[in-house]
Amino acid sequence: MLLLGVASAVLVLARAEVPWAPAVAIVRGAAQLAAISLVLSGIIRSPLLIGAALLMMFSVAVVTAARRLGSVSTMALPVAVSMACGVLVTGSVVFGTGAVEFSPRYALAIGGIVIGNAMTIATISGRRFRELVADQWDEVEGWLALGASPRRATERLVRRAVSAALVPTVDQTKTTGLVTLPGAFVGAVFGGLSPLDAGRFQIVVLAAIMAAGSCTAVCLTQWLAPVATRPTTSAH
Repeated sequence: MLLLGVASAVLVLARAEVPWAPAVAIVRGAAQLAAISLVLSGIIRSPLLIGAALLMMFSVAVVTAARRLGSVSTMALPVAVSMACGVLVTGSVVFGTGAVEFSPRYALAIGGIVIGNAMTIATISGRRFRELVADQWDEVEGWLALGASPRRATERLVRRAVSAALVPTVDQTKTTGLVTLPGAFVGAVFGGLSPLDAGRFQIVVLAAIMAAGSCTAVCLTQWLAPVATRPTTSAH
């Protein structure tokens, strides 16, 4: 409560547009974590229920990212396909190679982390692509006037959007251990693993996030690439 008070007071003094948003987010997050903790305590050993929980997480992530990119009706499919590509490819490598034991507990842990990060990267890459197209519409329109296909006209902007979407993940990975101690590492240590084993687990998690994010960003921006009219950038 004290930390919420600090955050809210600073934002109120700065006359931020939505000074209570962090407090509301923390309260909501705490309530959701309390609920999911009670639920998971009863399903953590059931593969079927774990699968249902992951599906619920994925569905909420898709709806959240789709809303940020426009309307759920138009963006849910591209976001879902792109995220599914990243999550499934990553999961196949992580568990298929034996890097992490394929058990309900680890499937839930890795799946939840990867889905959450894929959602964020989908939002950033999609919004950044649309912003770039809107800002540089004269260039895109010029390519179209010269006979280029809609996909070819936005090719350079797709690459920029993908790079921008991966910046937070790349920076987090590069500074792991120097600037931050990631949650998976800290949780594994507190759970009784040795620092070496926890570090190995964290590296796998970071690589999984990077792979899933790369697949998601590329798939989504390629899906959005054929643009024939100037997009609106007023996302919710």
